[in-house]
Parts: sequence; C-alpha cells; structure tokens
Amino acid sequence: MTALVLHRFPLGPFPYDRWLAELDGGVVLIAARDRIEGAREQVPDGDGGYRRLVVLDDFEDEELLDSTALELAEEYGITHVIAPHEADLMRAARLREKFGLPGQLPDEVLPFRDKALMKRRLEAAGIEVAPYALPATADDARDFADEHGLPLVFKARDGFGSIGLRIVRTPAELEEYLAGAFAPGTAPREDLLAEAYVPGRMCHVDGVVVGGRTVMAWPSQYQYELASFQADPGARVDLTLEPSDPLTPRLLELADTALAALGGPADYAFHAEVFHTPDDRLVVCEVASRPAGARIREVLDAVFEVHPVELATRAQTGLRLPALSRLAEGARLEPVRMAGQVLMMKRPGTVRGIPVTPEEPWVRYYGVFAEPGEVLAEAALSSDFLAAAVLSAPTRGQCEGRLRALGARFEAEIVID
Repeated sequence: MTALVLHRFPLGPFPYDRWLAELDGGVVLIAARDRIEGAREQVPDGDGGYRRLVVLDDFEDEELLDSTALELAEEYGITHVIAPHEADLMRAARLREKFGLPGQLPDEVLPFRDKALMKRRLEAAGIEVAPYALPATADDARDFADEHGLPLVFKARDGFGSIGLRIVRTPAELEEYLAGAFAPGTAPREDLLAEAYVPGRMCHVDGVVVGGRTVMAWPSQYQYELASFQADPGARVDLTLEPSDPLTPRLLELADTALAALGGPADYAFHAEVFHTPDDRLVVCEVASRPAGARIREVLDAVFEVHPVELATRAQTGLRLPALSRLAEGARLEPVRMAGQVLMMKRPGTVRGIPVTPEEPWVRYYGVFAEPGEVLAEAALSSDFLAAAVLSAPTRGQCEGRLRALGARFEAEIVID
C-alpha cells in the first residue's frame, strides 16, 4: 500500500513518514515550498525520508498540482490519497474516483465544500443555521439586507480560512462592498454567500470519525472574532470547555447530528463551528471534513494524548489504531486535561522584537514565524500567525490563566513598527 499526501502545510507538524511507517509502499508527498519556508523550516534535500517528495513552488497553480498528483498516482500505484487541507479535498476525491480508491468521493465532499448545500442539508435535519442567500446581483444583496438587517456576512460559497470574508455593519459599508463585489457589466454571480449576522461566541467541535463512528471529539470556544484577523493586534485565545460545562454535551450531540446530515466518509477528521447566541441557541456556522486549522490539532493532541491527524490518516489507510484498542465497544476517547492556543497575527511593518521562547513545562507547542528586521504584510488568512503557542492545564480556569499570561508576554515582547 502506498499513500499520496497533498500537503500545503509545513512539514514538521505532520510526520507522515513516522505516522504511516507500516505502509509497505511508503508515502509519496507533494509539499508547498512557501508553507515550508514560511514556517522557517529547511526544504529537504532529496526525498526527506519519504518514498518520494515533490516540493512545488506554487500550490496555487491548479493545473500543475493536478498533473503532478496524477503522474505520481500512476507511477507509484497509489492505494490511498490523503488531503488535510480544505483546498485539496475535491482534488483528492477526484483522484480516488479516477483510480477506484477508498475514501471520500466528489459527491461526498460537496456538502462540506458548498456552503449553500451544506446549509440545506443541515436545515433538513432540523439544525438551525443563519439565514442565507446566494445573491446573483447587488440588488439581490440589498433585498437580503432589507429582509434581515445589518450586519451581514459575505463569504465565498466554497471558501476557507476566512479568506474574503467581510462583515458589513452600516449601509455605507454595504454599498462599498457591493461596488467591488458586483462590478458594472459583469455576469450574475453564483459563488457568493450572504448570511445574516449571528451574535454570540463561536464554539468549535473537533474530532475524528473511524468506521462511521465518532471516536474523538471535544468542544472549544474562541475568545475572539475569527473575521478580525487582519485588524486584531492583540493575543487571540481559544481553549477547550470543561466536561462539566453545560455546553459540552450539547455541542458534542449537535456535531454528531450535523455530521450525519452531511454524510461524511467512513474515516475522517472534522471541524465544526457553532455560534452560541446570547439567548442560548446553538446555530451551526460551518462543518469541514478535514482536520482543524490554527494549532487546534496540537490542542487535541494535548487533550487526548492522541494526534487527530495521525489517528485519521492511519484509519484512512487501514492501519491498526492502538489508541482505540483500549476503548470499550462504542466508547470514545476521554480528555485527560484541558488545553488551548494563544495566537498573534502578522501585521504590516518591520519586526523589531520577537517573544522570548517560553520554557514552562505546560507549553506543548511554540512557534514564531518572523525574525527581527523582516518586513511583514498584513495577515492574508486567519492562520497567518506571527507567533503561536499551545498550553495545557488540569482545568479550564488554570489553562485560561496561563494562556492570558503568555498572551500578555507576546503583546509586550513583539515589536513591529
């Protein structure tokens, strides 16, 4: 068996050569040079421990990426395709379909990538979602605003990483946005989604499904607004909810219901975002059939002592799952501690100071992605970090205290002018 991995992340946090070492045909990896170098990693010489490593200069060259994946699949007799990034889910599904391989196929990917279809499926299952529309013209968007009021949220129908997401709060902001989104003389749009704004904190449930059953899942709550990534100069904290929190069982049950409504494959990682409104409703924002972004993967690893991507990829390739062998039939992994992440976004300017490396024993991960003298542009997407850390603690309260303290250090030690 040989796995092809489409990988637009840094290499360090994803040691597929170790995770999938039992595959007799090894791992063929297509990697993105900009993501490797952006994480201050060295681009490997040769194959870097893989059966084959191909590093592409431009992962945004769709034709090149498609042709490279196809050539490697044919050359190495690929038996499994792994794609941990949202942008590659459909590409991986098409490869599986072409070669008759197991895993998520195009029809199964679509409900997770087409946000309008996703919302229809969720509504049909009795799950509340934000009111939405697919405005083909500026007048359609104005009609939606008249019906639902402001603020409104605009996003790409198949977007990810908050790229292009815009919250408009005033009539003037709406008209400014529409002037750019619907240029005179252009054809009606089919790729834009408008949503009514949902107040409240954003929660997320992250986990892994194996054999059609959720075996790992836990909720967390962002302490910041995701869409503010280009305007937020401060520390952004996100951490897990306690087992005793009344929201915890509600969110876990809602995630299971949503996954069933969307019809995922037998084995996959997932990331579900849910608004908790001031009047105590749970409103699903989006659900993805791939591992979470930011450093949520490392948070789950700290919570369960099992890495979600390792678990999902081993399940997808038919390897044994030692982490699940001790579970009773139908049981799930239980959290052993609380954990969270603290993040600092990149912002325009010249870097004059970076944080001192934290050495506390509860720091599970730390990374800084700039160096003094470097000139930065504004963050391009919600995972464009200047610094990031994952911390753990026995309780949520202790964890939040540690995250806030390290965040304050980040704010004091990072200097950009």
